[in-house]
Amino acid sequence: MGEPARGDRAELLARLRVRALRPDLLEQALTHSSYLNENPAAGASNERLEFLGDAILGLVVARLLYESCPGAGEGDLTRIRAEIVRGSTLARAAARIELGRFLILGRGEEAAGGRTRDRNLAGALEALIGAVYLDAGFRAAAALIRRLLRDEIDRAIREGARPDAKSSLQHLAQARWHEAPEYVTVEDTADAPHRRFVVEVKIAGQPRGRGEGRSKREAQQRAAEVALEGLRREEGAACI
Repeated sequence: MGEPARGDRAELLARLRVRALRPDLLEQALTHSSYLNENPAAGASNERLEFLGDAILGLVVARLLYESCPGAGEGDLTRIRAEIVRGSTLARAAARIELGRFLILGRGEEAAGGRTRDRNLAGALEALIGAVYLDAGFRAAAALIRRLLRDEIDRAIREGARPDAKSSLQHLAQARWHEAPEYVTVEDTADAPHRRFVVEVKIAGQPRGRGEGRSKREAQQRAAEVALEGLRREEGAACI
């Protein structure tokens, strides 16, 4: 279980529609840090490539939105971009190409279902973007982003900026409980190569959702989204 699930790398490149990619970069892009924890001599994890790919992704999406939404202001453009580059969106795109099959995981992460975790899928997708950039340049990386996220980008442009989850939850909580949601940081991995936060949102003292992110703000947004989804399900059940 702990050995790398290398699969058919030619198949992965075909799914990405990338003709070739340096084997060492491809290997690194698929290697989760859990594998390096168990095999320290194995090389490098995908975290540095993920960092690079995240920056390229943000730039490419910003340029696409700038050109495609001439009437949108800075705030709307920022919210639309956040919708596209968020972890769950990237994980959906990664799942479409079955990226989880090719991840190189440690035994513990494998046993814990790491091949389907949004965090792992999103990180590997960003790492692949970084790898393509290093091997083939910016144009190739931008083309890869447009292919992988075409549906998400088109949908976001078509639907425009959706209401901010924290704002929506704030209005709902004030209307129903007459008090604001409380956001509590329950995990802060400050010693990790990329800082991660886990935030829990409470309303009237009751936990309503948890979210994870690279910043406290991102984690709060995701916690608010989970809380909103749960509250809407409760409303639907109450109407039956």
